[in-house]
Amino acid sequence: FLLTDTTRQPRPGEVNGKDYHFVTREEMQKEIDAGEFIEHAEFSGNMYGTSKSAVQAVQAQNQICVLDIDIQGVKNIKKTELQPIYISVQPPSIDILEKRLRDRKTETEESLLKRLNAARVDLELSKEPGLFDLIIVNDDLEKAYCELKEALLEEIKKTQESRKS
Repeated sequence: FLLTDTTRQPRPGEVNGKDYHFVTREEMQKEIDAGEFIEHAEFSGNMYGTSKSAVQAVQAQNQICVLDIDIQGVKNIKKTELQPIYISVQPPSIDILEKRLRDRKTETEESLLKRLNAARVDLELSKEPGLFDLIIVNDDLEKAYCELKEALLEEIKKTQESRKS
């Protein structure tokens, strides 16, 4: 996974440079204005974004870049020259998502409600034809992981074949 930048405060146990790059809103806005991000979005009152330098660092290691982004980010990346595969991993339902978030105990009631409202919107928007190449419903973690792994292995195979020719 690529480390994204965020203006939100670290949750308990999160480490700067390991989980996210935690930055101030001012720092992030300055870099956005300078064109240093391939995508950025505001979610639950915090800014999140994928910097060009973070993508380049992963590519320099000849690794696959996996971005964990919302619908706004997907739409922003579709406007770039990048040609990734778009995979949406979704909960089986909003009720199950709510239970998972509550069980994690990392959210305030206010932030949990914001996340659930955003998830409702994202799930509806994800139905837009052509937005995603694959939608995986995470109702069974092992099954969802296998679907994701299979899709990534197929992309790796295609990339390797195109490099040979």
